[in-house]
Amino acid sequence: MLKPTLSSLAIAITSLSVAGSALADYPTRNIQGTIQWGAGGATDNVVRSLTPHVEEELGTTIVLTNRAGGTGVIGMNHVMNQRSDGYNLLFGAENPQLYPLMGLADFTYDDMHTVNIIGQGLVVIATHPDSPFEDFGELLEYAKENPGELRMGGTGAGGLPSTVHAMINAVDELDIRDVTFGGDGPGVTALLGEHIDFMPLSLSAVAEQIRGGRLKGLAVLSDEELEELPGVPPITEALPDIEAFLPWGPFWGVFVHQDTPDDVKAVLEDAYYNAVASDEFQQFLEDFGGASLNLSGDEAQEYLDNWQSVTAWSMYDAEAETIDVSPEELGIPRP
Repeated sequence: MLKPTLSSLAIAITSLSVAGSALADYPTRNIQGTIQWGAGGATDNVVRSLTPHVEEELGTTIVLTNRAGGTGVIGMNHVMNQRSDGYNLLFGAENPQLYPLMGLADFTYDDMHTVNIIGQGLVVIATHPDSPFEDFGELLEYAKENPGELRMGGTGAGGLPSTVHAMINAVDELDIRDVTFGGDGPGVTALLGEHIDFMPLSLSAVAEQIRGGRLKGLAVLSDEELEELPGVPPITEALPDIEAFLPWGPFWGVFVHQDTPDDVKAVLEDAYYNAVASDEFQQFLEDFGGASLNLSGDEAQEYLDNWQSVTAWSMYDAEAETIDVSPEELGIPRP
């Protein structure tokens, strides 16, 4: 009886050793990365700039694929349905924190594991250079005199433009036509071609175009002028009451399946922390109009919860048409 028991024990120990070795060697192959927005937008630019630094940390290749659509639902749903082995990452923006509120999906980032909240974007309301408006106050006045005439670029329910629009309508009234695109990139292209009149955008998506005169900034979503965009007035000059919702901005993060082994999660968190903290990427964020966060663990969760609370209640109080249910019914506390 003793011999088979020892043999079984040896097999068990060997199996654990092999499993531990495989885990310690992670990653042993390429990692698949899904970007939930289209090419050329803020999320896409941030992720593609960060990825080489992460690849150096991990010693492998991260194959990036854009899966746009459904305000990011398609890309997130794809990753959530992959194996929980750490070889499928989601690169997303803030939108999933509002999915249940708008009836888009019954999941949020709480249903995944947050590897890293990379940074937060600054927001600018931009137009084309030939626009007759010199600031947001002029655009707002025109919109009141000509309701439903101006065309605003959007990215769908819960996207950055619709959220900013809801904040504006919470303190004033901006009656426009919403033209939806599959991300910042296509929206910026339409703006450059004067197919739309204006669009709230992440500064990181249009900083170079504004500095180069290819686009014009009407206002920044802030209560003071930004060093990155001298001469572009804060939105509080036109809408003083919107200060109650500030500071606010989009964010970018990296997520993995909730059931991924803890050791793999730790490897990913360390790699992304070091990559985001690198001098090269920090310089990129500064030049690109973003603010570094580099959060994981409890700090990341606290940030996600606060962002969700502020945004959900501001949209609800503005009686945004995209709201499907009260934040209170979803257990989202007031900020």
